Amino acid sequence: MTGMDGRDTDLKKELDATLHARRELGEEYESALVESFLEKVDQRIDGAVERRVRRQLAEQQMAAARDTRAPGGTDSWGERYGFGIVSLVLAIPLSGIGGGVANLPGLLIAWAGIVGVNVVQAVRVNPGLFRRRGRDGQDTWEG
Repeated sequence: MTGMDGRDTDLKKELDATLHARRELGEEYESALVESFLEKVDQRIDGAVERRVRRQLAEQQMAAARDTRAPGGTDSWGERYGFGIVSLVLAIPLSGIGGGVANLPGLLIAWAGIVGVNVVQAVRVNPGLFRRRGRDGQDTWEG
């Protein structure tokens, strides 16, 4: 077989030995030999799965330690853009109510609330939104 690594070669040798033992011992030992071989395959699979899980866990821990995830990495497209779309849809009746009850000041208050809610959402999704780097490399607030 081409492209086999050492573990696959070992497993092939185990299978060859099991088949040879079956020929030597006869059919009465066949189920015991097959069971023994399958146990070795099962151990091999368990070991491979365990290594993968440990590697993925280590990668996740390293990413969390470095905080390398992108800003807003846990939010979905729907959360980011859906919030803005819903606020714009709700802006229509809020503008009508605010403008109808208190004319221009009511309209301005309604839109200040809409903008404020969207700014809070944007900062929640992207915590460094209003920060900039100073000459010394430190975060500073724009203002």
